Amino acid sequence: MSTPDTIRILLADDHALVRRGVRLILDGEPGLQVVAEAGHGAEAVELARAGGVDLAVLDIAMPRMTGLQAARELSARHPALRILMLTMYDNEQYLFQALKAGASGYVLKSVADRDLVAACRAAMRGEPFLYPAAITALIRSYLDHARRDEASGADGDPVLTAREEEVLKLVAEGQSSKEIAGTLVISVKTVQRHRANLLHKLGLRDRLELTRYAIRVGLIEP
Repeated sequence: MSTPDTIRILLADDHALVRRGVRLILDGEPGLQVVAEAGHGAEAVELARAGGVDLAVLDIAMPRMTGLQAARELSARHPALRILMLTMYDNEQYLFQALKAGASGYVLKSVADRDLVAACRAAMRGEPFLYPAAITALIRSYLDHARRDEASGADGDPVLTAREEEVLKLVAEGQSSKEIAGTLVISVKTVQRHRANLLHKLGLRDRLELTRYAIRVGLIEP
């Protein structure tokens, strides 16, 4: 039975067995109670609309609406609702998207029995919760941004031109130089020049790193 101080949790994961295991962890702790379960993101959004929930714990990979999409919806509709991502993906692309979507924590399923309860309590205190490798990724991202800001000059002009951003987005979406040339109505040689400039300006090596950068700055979604 919940008390006025109980943290009421909405748990969303498309695997019933996972939900059962996570529920056992959470309900076994004083002051935590799972009051609603969802099998996909759209259901989580619908259940949250009814109210009575303080914290949403969302899996990332779910059918119909992913956890990232649900997090964006929930953040927009219920600003007071705290959100945690519970995922099997130790992946900085998903990490950055989760934080951008409004999540205050990112917990790996492999260590949920160790970290999830602490993450729930931290979220309700308004504090972020990240596993050690995620903190390293954030620090690296900050240093990368600082380096790019310094390279952009004292006047603060953006590193990339509008055209370079267009090319970057299309490269990250998997289009070939010929396809990009057709989309932007420019020559293949011009596309290749823009791509070379992007790699040079951003200090990156290949298409994969360009794609990661595009996800990180919000040009595309993972």
